[in-house]
Amino acid sequence: MLYAFFGAQGAGEWAANAMASFAVYAVLGVGFFQFGVSVAQDRESPFAEWQQTLPGHAANQWIAGVLASLVFVTVAVALVVALAFALDRVEVGPAALLRLGLVCLIASFAATFMGIALGSLASARAAVPLANLVFLPLAYLGGLWVPPMALPSAVNVFSQWTPTRAMGELGWAAIAGTRWDPGYLAVLLGWTVISVAVVVVAHARHRRHE
Repeated sequence: MLYAFFGAQGAGEWAANAMASFAVYAVLGVGFFQFGVSVAQDRESPFAEWQQTLPGHAANQWIAGVLASLVFVTVAVALVVALAFALDRVEVGPAALLRLGLVCLIASFAATFMGIALGSLASARAAVPLANLVFLPLAYLGGLWVPPMALPSAVNVFSQWTPTRAMGELGWAAIAGTRWDPGYLAVLLGWTVISVAVVVVAHARHRRHE
């Protein structure tokens, strides 16, 4: 929906980059709101407490979360791409779309674990406002709403270390057919590792307090 109002305002290369930006934005939204909020709510439910007593490793839940996120991400990204083509503003080939799909797949791992990390730390009541407080600034800092060159210089420098800027740069490169910057891949990997570490520590803390 946001893409229809804010992303579909140009044509050619601009429209293709906007499509990539909002595809990444959709991936991030799935991670924070589908999983971040739901994890926080599930932690405080009686059913979740009962689940904790069952045999099995916590990693099984995280793997299930990632697999489920792929389904939601596929639907969300497909809607953005379909809308872009429906408005006749995008001219990209199948190869570019496949590359963009691969970027969204990679980004979904980082976004999902970032969301799970947030949900592992926040209460059910605080999860939604906290998700917005993190999600919206990240989208701006990553250049997903406005091109990175339009950001203030100091913000632009800082944004290069954010996961959303890495996702965006990889998405724009996928559309353009240019080489992926290994630096941005490293940034995205770093945020994924940090998020997984937060989830592991938070889970261990919850276990001790049971």
